Amino acid sequence: MRALLDTHTFLWWNMDDPQLSPLARDLIADGSNEIYLSAASAWEISIKYARGRLVLPDAPQVYVAERMASQHFQPLPVLLSHAFHVHRLPEIHQDPFDRLLIVQSQLEELPILTGDPTIARYGVSVIW
Repeated sequence: MRALLDTHTFLWWNMDDPQLSPLARDLIADGSNEIYLSAASAWEISIKYARGRLVLPDAPQVYVAERMASQHFQPLPVLLSHAFHVHRLPEIHQDPFDRLLIVQSQLEELPILTGDPTIARYGVSVIW
């Protein structure tokens, strides 16, 4: 199975947060699955870290890179096609990072591992 992590899912997985659903935890832990982290999530983590809204044990570029490598997560770049597709989304979700993840889910045909119920309103496959 291939799946895209929402930013909070990546963070909760790495912090062993109990808010992460058992299903999401099992899917991420299963080494036969291809798990993707979007560059948009790295951007979101960097912004929150810089603004003091996210505390990490290392700088974001170290924290994210080390965890992606050790867990064999795949990077998902933000392509121009992703960026240009965002304007086609209805204005249900206001978070620009989540809107980009929704488009990536649609165009790359990846379900999203997320606890955000608003994302499912876009008709993408949500696993939680």
